[in-house]
Amino acid sequence: MKVLVTGSAGQLGSDLVTILSQEGYEVYGFDRNQMDITNIENVRRIIEDVKPDVVVHAAAYTNVDLAESERDQAFLVNAIGTRNIAIFAERVSAKLVYISTDYVFNGMAESPINEFTPTDPINVYGQSKLAGEQFVRDFHNQFFIVRTSWVFGLHGNNFVKTMLKQAKTKEKITVVADQIGSPTYTVDLSKMIVELIRTEKYGIYHISNSGKCSWYEFAKAIYDEAGIHVHVVPCTSKEYPRPAKRPAFSVLDHMNLRLNGFHEPRNWKDALHDFIHQLGNL
Repeated sequence: MKVLVTGSAGQLGSDLVTILSQEGYEVYGFDRNQMDITNIENVRRIIEDVKPDVVVHAAAYTNVDLAESERDQAFLVNAIGTRNIAIFAERVSAKLVYISTDYVFNGMAESPINEFTPTDPINVYGQSKLAGEQFVRDFHNQFFIVRTSWVFGLHGNNFVKTMLKQAKTKEKITVVADQIGSPTYTVDLSKMIVELIRTEKYGIYHISNSGKCSWYEFAKAIYDEAGIHVHVVPCTSKEYPRPAKRPAFSVLDHMNLRLNGFHEPRNWKDALHDFIHQLGNL
């Protein structure tokens, strides 16, 4: 089975290519230099040439704060780029996996958010990713929309790496404590995507590691796991203003995984343990 992965050099894409290859799939990875998803002719040529059985669309504009001032660029990549992928994945009858985000919600929930909860993004990044979801629904018939959150992995930048880097030069680190979510290890996310594409159980799925924490609690756990002694100080979102609003509560409920007979991902603390161990062995 042929699988085409967009954004193959990214944090999730890199692990997807590795794990899909290990599972015996014939993988075709394309990074931004090899495939310009905003160029419809470029997308058409590549997909019609490869003729994949599955397309995993992991390429995206992901700079949440910069998206506020680069609205057109965010929508060009996340909405129009996704439309282009969806059209030609459908043309070659390939299953489509679109990687979306917890940022499609407004953060006002008080309990874990399931896949049937109405969307209401509060920043440009979330709006552009939701537009991508809508294009997938409009132009494709065999899709998995995978919403995930707080992603960390070996490739690219993420919160875990940032905290470890800051600990080398700072004795005190201030971290937001009033935003609650679920960290997600790219390896676990990739393995769940492999499970999905083996089926025809199409639809929207929330995939994150189980459990929840604040960014402050996440930072404390990172340092505990790494055996690093740093004074972590909690603060509010108002005390640490950013150009883009963040949802205060975006813990994802895995309802559709349960309803469709899939196992729920392991706790984020177990995933973090494995990741820190992996970093230590590099």
